[in-house]
Amino acid sequence: MEIQLGRSRTVRRAYGIDEIALVPGGRTVDPAVTDSSWSLGGINREIPIIASAMDGVVDVAMAVELSRLGALGVLNLEGVQCRYEDPNPILDRIASVGKQEFVPLMQELYSQPVREDLIRLRIGEIKAKGGIAAVSATPMAALRFGQAIAEAGADLFFVQATVVSTEHIGPAGQESLNLETLCREMGVPVVIGNCVTYEVALKLMRAGAAGLMVGIGPGAACTSRGVLGIGIPQATAVADCAAARDDYEKESGNYVPVIADGGIVTGGDICKCLACGADAVMIGSPIARAAEAPGRGFHWGMATPSPVLPRGTRIQVGTTGSLEKILRGPASLDDGTQNLLGCIRTSMGTLGAKNLKEMQAVEVVVAPSLLTEGKVYQKAQQLGMGK
Repeated sequence: MEIQLGRSRTVRRAYGIDEIALVPGGRTVDPAVTDSSWSLGGINREIPIIASAMDGVVDVAMAVELSRLGALGVLNLEGVQCRYEDPNPILDRIASVGKQEFVPLMQELYSQPVREDLIRLRIGEIKAKGGIAAVSATPMAALRFGQAIAEAGADLFFVQATVVSTEHIGPAGQESLNLETLCREMGVPVVIGNCVTYEVALKLMRAGAAGLMVGIGPGAACTSRGVLGIGIPQATAVADCAAARDDYEKESGNYVPVIADGGIVTGGDICKCLACGADAVMIGSPIARAAEAPGRGFHWGMATPSPVLPRGTRIQVGTTGSLEKILRGPASLDDGTQNLLGCIRTSMGTLGAKNLKEMQAVEVVVAPSLLTEGKVYQKAQQLGMGK
Protein backbone atom coordinates (compact mmCIF):
# COMPACT_ATOMS: atom_id res chain seq x y z
CA MET A 1 0.00 0.00 0.00
CA GLU A 2 1.44 3.33 -1.07
CA ILE A 3 0.91 6.50 0.96
CA GLN A 4 1.51 10.02 -0.25
CA LEU A 5 4.29 11.52 1.86
CA GLY A 6 4.30 14.81 -0.02
CA ARG A 7 3.53 16.24 -3.45
CA SER A 8 6.44 14.45 -5.11
CA ARG A 9 6.95 11.40 -2.92
CA THR A 10 4.92 8.29 -2.20
CA VAL A 11 6.05 5.75 0.41
CA ARG A 12 5.23 2.17 1.29
CA ARG A 13 3.78 1.17 4.68
CA ALA A 14 5.97 -1.31 6.58
CA TYR A 15 5.07 -3.29 9.69
CA GLY A 16 6.94 -4.29 12.83
CA ILE A 17 6.58 -7.50 14.79
CA ASP A 18 4.45 -5.80 17.46
CA GLU A 19 1.91 -4.73 14.83
CA ILE A 20 0.90 -8.18 13.59
CA ALA A 21 -0.87 -11.27 14.93
CA LEU A 22 -1.15 -14.91 13.85
CA VAL A 23 -4.56 -16.40 13.12
CA PRO A 24 -5.53 -20.01 14.02
CA GLY A 25 -6.96 -22.03 11.15
CA GLY A 26 -9.36 -24.93 10.93
CA ARG A 27 -7.20 -27.52 12.67
CA THR A 28 -4.82 -27.90 15.58
CA VAL A 29 -1.82 -30.18 16.06
CA ASP A 30 -0.48 -31.70 19.26
CA PRO A 31 2.74 -29.74 20.02
CA ALA A 32 4.49 -33.06 20.72
CA VAL A 33 4.28 -34.04 17.05
CA THR A 34 5.28 -30.69 15.53
CA ASP A 35 8.65 -30.53 13.78
CA SER A 36 10.62 -27.34 14.41
CA SER A 37 13.84 -28.54 12.75
CA TRP A 38 15.68 -26.66 10.03
CA SER A 39 18.99 -26.80 8.15
CA LEU A 40 21.76 -24.28 7.47
CA GLY A 41 24.78 -25.10 5.32
CA GLY A 42 24.03 -28.79 5.60
CA ILE A 43 23.85 -28.66 9.42
CA ASN A 44 20.54 -29.77 10.89
CA ARG A 45 19.22 -28.20 14.10
CA GLU A 46 16.15 -28.95 16.19
CA ILE A 47 15.68 -25.39 17.46
CA PRO A 48 15.39 -22.58 14.86
CA ILE A 49 17.40 -20.21 17.04
CA ILE A 50 20.89 -18.76 16.56
CA ALA A 51 22.61 -16.86 19.36
CA SER A 52 24.00 -13.55 18.11
CA ALA A 53 27.69 -13.03 17.44
CA MET A 54 28.08 -10.61 20.33
CA ASP A 55 30.62 -10.65 23.13
CA GLY A 56 27.99 -10.61 25.89
CA VAL A 57 26.20 -13.57 24.31
CA VAL A 58 28.59 -16.17 22.88
CA ASP A 59 32.00 -17.42 23.93
CA VAL A 60 33.53 -20.86 23.41
CA ALA A 61 31.64 -22.48 26.27
CA MET A 62 28.31 -20.97 25.15
CA ALA A 63 28.86 -22.09 21.55
CA VAL A 64 29.40 -25.64 22.77
CA GLU A 65 26.36 -25.59 25.07
CA LEU A 66 24.10 -24.10 22.41
CA SER A 67 25.17 -26.88 20.06
CA ARG A 68 24.44 -29.51 22.70
CA LEU A 69 20.94 -28.15 23.32
CA GLY A 70 19.97 -28.22 19.64
CA ALA A 71 20.49 -24.57 18.73
CA LEU A 72 23.47 -22.67 17.34
CA GLY A 73 25.79 -19.94 18.60
CA VAL A 74 28.03 -17.65 16.54
CA LEU A 75 31.36 -16.42 17.89
CA ASN A 76 32.37 -12.85 17.00
CA LEU A 77 35.95 -13.14 15.70
CA GLU A 78 36.46 -9.38 16.06
CA GLY A 79 35.39 -9.37 19.69
CA VAL A 80 37.35 -9.75 22.89
CA GLN A 81 37.66 -13.52 22.47
CA CYS A 82 40.12 -13.03 19.61
CA ARG A 83 41.81 -9.87 20.91
CA TYR A 84 42.81 -11.17 24.35
CA GLU A 85 44.15 -14.56 25.41
CA ASP A 86 42.14 -14.29 28.63
CA PRO A 87 39.03 -12.19 27.93
CA ASN A 88 37.56 -12.60 31.43
CA PRO A 89 39.23 -9.53 33.03
CA ILE A 90 38.09 -7.49 30.03
CA LEU A 91 34.49 -8.68 30.40
CA ASP A 92 34.66 -7.86 34.12
CA ARG A 93 35.70 -4.28 33.30
CA ILE A 94 32.89 -3.87 30.76
CA ALA A 95 30.33 -5.06 33.31
CA SER A 96 31.61 -2.84 36.11
CA VAL A 97 32.02 0.55 34.44
CA GLY A 98 29.41 3.33 34.71
CA LYS A 99 27.17 4.53 31.87
CA GLN A 100 29.20 7.65 31.07
CA GLU A 101 32.49 5.77 30.92
CA PHE A 102 31.16 2.83 28.92
CA VAL A 103 31.72 3.89 25.29
CA PRO A 104 35.25 5.31 25.85
CA LEU A 105 36.19 2.11 27.69
CA MET A 106 34.85 -0.02 24.84
CA GLN A 107 36.80 1.99 22.30
CA GLU A 108 39.94 1.49 24.36
CA LEU A 109 39.45 -2.25 24.87
CA TYR A 110 38.54 -2.96 21.25
CA SER A 111 41.56 -1.04 19.93
CA GLN A 112 43.63 -4.13 20.71
CA PRO A 113 44.24 -5.89 17.37
CA VAL A 114 42.50 -9.10 16.37
CA ARG A 115 44.97 -11.98 16.44
CA GLU A 116 44.98 -14.75 13.85
CA ASP A 117 46.41 -17.24 16.33
CA LEU A 118 43.46 -16.62 18.67
CA ILE A 119 40.99 -17.08 15.79
CA ARG A 120 42.51 -20.49 15.12
CA LEU A 121 42.58 -21.28 18.83
CA ARG A 122 38.92 -20.41 19.52
CA ILE A 123 37.65 -22.39 16.52
CA GLY A 124 39.78 -25.33 17.62
CA GLU A 125 38.44 -25.11 21.19
CA ILE A 126 34.84 -25.23 20.02
CA LYS A 127 35.51 -28.20 17.75
CA ALA A 128 37.50 -30.07 20.39
CA LYS A 129 34.57 -29.83 22.81
CA GLY A 130 32.07 -31.16 20.28
CA GLY A 131 30.45 -27.86 19.33
CA ILE A 132 29.49 -26.43 15.95
CA ALA A 133 32.10 -23.80 15.07
CA ALA A 134 29.99 -20.98 13.60
CA VAL A 135 31.97 -17.74 13.48
CA SER A 136 31.40 -14.18 12.34
CA ALA A 137 33.47 -11.35 10.89
CA THR A 138 32.92 -8.11 8.99
CA PRO A 139 33.67 -8.00 5.25
CA MET A 140 37.10 -6.42 5.77
CA ALA A 141 38.06 -9.05 8.35
CA ALA A 142 36.81 -11.74 5.96
CA LEU A 143 39.35 -10.49 3.43
CA ARG A 144 42.13 -10.64 5.99
CA PHE A 145 41.31 -13.82 7.91
CA GLY A 146 39.21 -15.91 5.52
CA GLN A 147 41.95 -18.45 4.82
CA ALA A 148 42.77 -18.89 8.52
CA ILE A 149 39.08 -19.37 9.36
CA ALA A 150 38.73 -22.11 6.75
CA GLU A 151 42.00 -23.81 7.72
CA ALA A 152 41.01 -23.83 11.39
CA GLY A 153 37.95 -25.94 10.52
CA ALA A 154 35.03 -23.52 10.93
CA ASP A 155 31.69 -25.14 10.11
CA LEU A 156 29.84 -21.93 9.18
CA PHE A 157 31.13 -18.46 8.37
CA PHE A 158 28.87 -15.44 8.92
CA VAL A 159 29.84 -12.26 7.06
CA GLN A 160 28.08 -9.52 9.01
CA ALA A 161 27.77 -5.77 8.80
CA THR A 162 24.98 -3.26 9.41
CA VAL A 163 24.26 -3.50 5.68
CA VAL A 164 25.87 -5.91 3.18
CA SER A 165 25.46 -5.63 -0.59
CA THR A 166 26.96 -7.21 -3.70
CA GLU A 167 27.91 -3.78 -5.04
CA HIS A 168 30.29 -1.67 -2.95
CA ILE A 169 32.08 1.52 -3.94
CA GLY A 170 35.23 2.03 -1.88
CA PRO A 171 38.24 4.36 -1.88
CA ALA A 172 40.62 4.12 -4.81
CA GLY A 173 43.26 1.46 -4.25
CA GLN A 174 41.41 -0.23 -1.39
CA GLU A 175 40.46 -3.86 -1.92
CA SER A 176 36.78 -4.69 -1.51
CA LEU A 177 35.34 -8.06 -0.61
CA ASN A 178 33.83 -9.90 -3.56
CA LEU A 179 31.03 -11.88 -1.96
CA GLU A 180 30.56 -14.18 -4.93
CA THR A 181 34.24 -15.12 -4.92
CA LEU A 182 34.19 -15.62 -1.15
CA CYS A 183 31.16 -17.93 -1.30
CA ARG A 184 32.68 -19.90 -4.17
CA GLU A 185 36.21 -20.26 -2.79
CA MET A 186 35.81 -20.22 1.00
CA GLY A 187 35.28 -23.96 1.37
CA VAL A 188 32.90 -23.22 4.26
CA PRO A 189 29.19 -22.32 3.92
CA VAL A 190 28.92 -18.52 3.99
CA VAL A 191 25.93 -16.84 5.65
CA ILE A 192 25.57 -13.17 4.69
CA GLY A 193 23.84 -10.23 6.37
CA ASN A 194 22.29 -7.95 6.99
CA CYS A 195 19.71 -6.88 4.44
CA VAL A 196 16.03 -5.87 4.44
CA THR A 197 14.84 -5.76 0.82
CA TYR A 198 13.72 -8.25 -1.81
CA GLU A 199 16.17 -6.98 -4.44
CA VAL A 200 19.29 -7.16 -2.26
CA ALA A 201 18.27 -10.53 -0.80
CA LEU A 202 17.94 -11.98 -4.30
CA LYS A 203 21.37 -10.62 -5.32
CA LEU A 204 23.03 -12.07 -2.22
CA MET A 205 21.45 -15.48 -2.87
CA ARG A 206 22.62 -15.40 -6.47
CA ALA A 207 26.12 -14.58 -5.17
CA GLY A 208 26.12 -17.92 -3.35
CA ALA A 209 24.97 -17.19 0.20
CA ALA A 210 24.19 -20.35 2.18
CA GLY A 211 21.89 -18.31 4.41
CA LEU A 212 20.70 -14.74 4.72
CA MET A 213 20.25 -12.56 7.81
CA VAL A 214 17.46 -10.01 7.76
CA GLY A 215 17.17 -6.94 9.97
CA ILE A 216 18.72 -3.51 10.31
CA GLY A 217 18.55 -1.74 13.65
CA PRO A 218 15.81 -3.50 15.66
CA GLY A 219 18.18 -5.15 18.16
CA ALA A 220 17.78 -4.37 21.85
CA ALA A 221 21.29 -2.88 22.13
CA CYS A 222 21.47 -1.37 18.64
CA THR A 223 21.13 2.36 17.98
CA SER A 224 21.70 2.34 14.20
CA ARG A 225 18.14 3.47 13.52
CA GLY A 226 18.61 6.50 15.74
CA VAL A 227 22.14 7.28 14.59
CA LEU A 228 21.73 6.58 10.87
CA GLY A 229 17.96 6.72 10.36
CA ILE A 230 17.86 3.51 8.32
CA GLY A 231 15.95 0.25 8.53
CA ILE A 232 12.66 -1.44 7.69
CA PRO A 233 10.37 -2.80 10.43
CA GLN A 234 11.08 -6.47 10.87
CA ALA A 235 7.80 -8.11 9.83
CA THR A 236 7.88 -6.45 6.40
CA ALA A 237 11.63 -6.98 5.96
CA VAL A 238 11.34 -10.72 6.69
CA ALA A 239 8.34 -11.15 4.39
CA ASP A 240 10.09 -9.36 1.52
CA CYS A 241 13.30 -11.37 1.86
CA ALA A 242 11.35 -14.62 2.24
CA ALA A 243 9.66 -13.81 -1.09
CA ALA A 244 13.13 -13.46 -2.63
CA ARG A 245 14.09 -16.86 -1.18
CA ASP A 246 11.03 -18.51 -2.70
CA ASP A 247 11.62 -16.91 -6.10
CA TYR A 248 15.29 -17.87 -6.01
CA GLU A 249 14.36 -21.48 -5.26
CA LYS A 250 12.09 -21.52 -8.34
CA GLU A 251 14.88 -19.96 -10.38
CA SER A 252 17.77 -22.16 -9.23
CA GLY A 253 16.41 -25.13 -7.31
CA ASN A 254 18.42 -24.01 -4.27
CA TYR A 255 16.77 -23.16 -0.95
CA VAL A 256 18.54 -20.44 1.03
CA PRO A 257 17.31 -20.10 4.65
CA VAL A 258 16.25 -16.64 5.81
CA ILE A 259 17.18 -15.70 9.40
CA ALA A 260 15.34 -12.87 11.14
CA ASP A 261 17.97 -10.96 13.12
CA GLY A 262 17.09 -8.35 15.75
CA GLY A 263 14.15 -7.07 17.75
CA ILE A 264 13.16 -10.56 18.89
CA VAL A 265 12.67 -11.01 22.63
CA THR A 266 9.83 -13.43 23.36
CA GLY A 267 8.56 -16.73 22.03
CA GLY A 268 5.72 -14.82 20.40
CA ASP A 269 8.21 -12.64 18.52
CA ILE A 270 9.96 -15.76 17.21
CA CYS A 271 6.68 -17.31 16.09
CA LYS A 272 5.66 -14.15 14.24
CA CYS A 273 9.00 -14.06 12.38
CA LEU A 274 8.56 -17.69 11.34
CA ALA A 275 5.02 -16.93 10.13
CA CYS A 276 6.35 -13.99 8.10
CA GLY A 277 8.62 -16.43 6.28
CA ALA A 278 11.78 -16.81 8.36
CA ASP A 279 13.41 -20.23 8.67
CA ALA A 280 15.06 -19.28 11.97
CA VAL A 281 15.84 -16.28 14.16
CA MET A 282 19.03 -14.78 15.53
CA ILE A 283 18.61 -13.43 19.07
CA GLY A 284 20.95 -11.69 21.48
CA SER A 285 19.40 -10.24 24.63
CA PRO A 286 17.28 -13.34 25.48
CA ILE A 287 20.43 -15.51 25.42
CA ALA A 288 22.50 -12.86 27.24
CA ARG A 289 20.20 -13.49 30.24
CA ALA A 290 21.51 -17.04 30.64
CA ALA A 291 23.62 -17.80 33.69
CA GLU A 292 26.35 -19.16 31.38
CA ALA A 293 26.47 -16.05 29.14
CA PRO A 294 29.79 -14.16 29.15
CA GLY A 295 28.21 -10.69 29.51
CA ARG A 296 27.72 -10.83 33.30
CA GLY A 297 24.07 -9.79 32.92
CA PHE A 298 24.81 -7.16 30.25
CA HIS A 299 24.36 -7.08 26.50
CA TRP A 300 25.93 -4.81 23.87
CA GLY A 301 26.04 -4.64 20.08
CA MET A 302 28.83 -5.34 17.61
CA ALA A 303 29.04 -1.69 16.51
CA THR A 304 29.13 -0.31 20.06
CA PRO A 305 32.95 0.03 20.25
CA SER A 306 33.33 1.80 16.88
CA PRO A 307 36.19 4.31 17.25
CA VAL A 308 34.44 6.92 15.09
CA LEU A 309 30.65 6.38 15.27
CA PRO A 310 29.39 4.02 18.01
CA ARG A 311 26.03 2.50 17.09
CA GLY A 312 24.98 0.55 20.11
CA THR A 313 24.80 0.69 23.84
CA ARG A 314 25.12 -1.60 26.83
CA ILE A 315 21.84 -2.72 28.33
CA GLN A 316 21.39 -4.58 31.59
CA VAL A 317 19.37 -7.72 30.96
CA GLY A 318 20.05 -9.51 34.23
CA THR A 319 20.28 -13.26 34.70
CA THR A 320 17.05 -15.25 34.70
CA GLY A 321 18.17 -18.88 34.55
CA SER A 322 20.26 -21.45 32.77
CA LEU A 323 20.59 -21.58 29.00
CA GLU A 324 18.69 -24.86 29.03
CA LYS A 325 15.78 -23.22 30.88
CA ILE A 326 15.70 -20.39 28.34
CA LEU A 327 15.78 -22.70 25.33
CA ARG A 328 14.00 -25.85 26.49
CA GLY A 329 12.44 -25.05 29.87
CA PRO A 330 10.79 -25.63 32.16
CA ALA A 331 9.88 -21.94 32.31
CA SER A 332 9.68 -20.16 35.66
CA LEU A 333 8.78 -16.75 34.15
CA ASP A 334 5.41 -15.74 32.71
CA ASP A 335 6.56 -13.40 29.94
CA GLY A 336 7.53 -15.78 27.12
CA THR A 337 11.29 -15.45 27.53
CA GLN A 338 11.91 -19.02 28.71
CA ASN A 339 11.29 -22.41 27.09
CA LEU A 340 11.45 -20.81 23.67
CA LEU A 341 11.25 -24.19 21.96
CA GLY A 342 8.04 -24.86 23.88
CA CYS A 343 6.68 -21.49 22.73
CA ILE A 344 7.43 -22.35 19.10
CA ARG A 345 5.91 -25.83 19.22
CA THR A 346 2.82 -24.75 21.15
CA SER A 347 2.21 -21.89 18.72
CA MET A 348 2.70 -24.21 15.75
CA GLY A 349 0.25 -26.69 17.23
CA THR A 350 -2.34 -24.01 17.98
CA LEU A 351 -2.03 -22.69 14.43
CA GLY A 352 -2.24 -26.17 12.92
CA ALA A 353 1.30 -26.14 11.51
CA LYS A 354 3.11 -29.48 11.57
CA ASN A 355 6.45 -28.08 10.40
CA LEU A 356 8.15 -24.77 9.67
CA LYS A 357 7.06 -24.74 6.04
CA GLU A 358 3.42 -24.86 7.18
CA MET A 359 4.18 -22.28 9.86
CA GLN A 360 5.38 -19.91 7.13
CA ALA A 361 1.96 -20.18 5.47
CA VAL A 362 -0.34 -19.35 8.42
CA GLU A 363 -2.59 -16.31 8.22
CA VAL A 364 -1.11 -13.04 9.46
CA VAL A 365 -3.16 -9.93 10.25
CA VAL A 366 -2.28 -6.34 11.11
CA ALA A 367 -3.13 -5.96 14.80
CA PRO A 368 -1.60 -2.89 16.50
CA SER A 369 -3.54 -3.56 19.73
CA LEU A 370 -2.47 -7.23 20.02
CA LEU A 371 -0.12 -6.68 22.96
CA THR A 372 -2.22 -4.10 24.82
CA GLU A 373 -5.83 -5.18 24.39
CA GLY A 374 -7.29 -6.24 27.74
CA LYS A 375 -3.91 -6.07 29.52
CA VAL A 376 -4.67 -3.17 31.87
CA TYR A 377 -4.00 -5.13 35.07
CA GLN A 378 -0.83 -6.75 33.73
CA LYS A 379 0.47 -3.33 32.72
CA ALA A 380 -0.46 -1.71 36.03
CA GLN A 381 1.10 -4.52 38.06
CA GLN A 382 4.03 -5.13 35.68
CA LEU A 383 3.20 -8.80 35.26
CA GLY A 384 3.39 -11.07 32.22
CA MET A 385 2.94 -8.93 29.10
CA GLY A 386 2.96 -5.77 31.19
CA LYS A 387 6.64 -6.01 32.17
